[in-house]
Amino acid sequence: MGKVSMTVNGKAVSADVEPRTLLVEYLREHLRLTGTHVGCDTTQCGACTVHVNGQAMKSCTMLAVQAEGADVTTIEGLAKDGKLHPMQASFKEHHGLQCGFCTPGMVMAGIDIRRRHPKADEKTVRHELEGNICRCTGYHNIVKAIMNAEV
Repeated sequence: MGKVSMTVNGKAVSADVEPRTLLVEYLREHLRLTGTHVGCDTTQCGACTVHVNGQAMKSCTMLAVQAEGADVTTIEGLAKDGKLHPMQASFKEHHGLQCGFCTPGMVMAGIDIRRRHPKADEKTVRHELEGNICRCTGYHNIVKAIMNAEV
């Protein structure tokens, strides 16, 4: 066991964890932040995407100890004062939600895409989403939501 400390959604947290504990396990099992999903355990689907120090990371292949001292944001940390983050609102407005399983990872990836490509066109958004899989194949509305979000 080793102690890991980080800031998650603006709150300082720490816990004793096994060195092999994945960041997604730490978030879901230790902090009960279950919005981050485990879809494949192989970094293929992106359902586990969170932000670590402002960059999108797949938390199913990152160790919790690698996030020592980091600022982590999960889907639960986006809405403020009961108001959806603009990317969440855009997903709602443009029907970017299908079954919802991939949605947290898509929203987190979408924010990262728009931060890096503020005027991203459809081709850029589709290319950037290659690491995120929607099993419902609802990509058209997801892409539209990302392109139209007021981030």
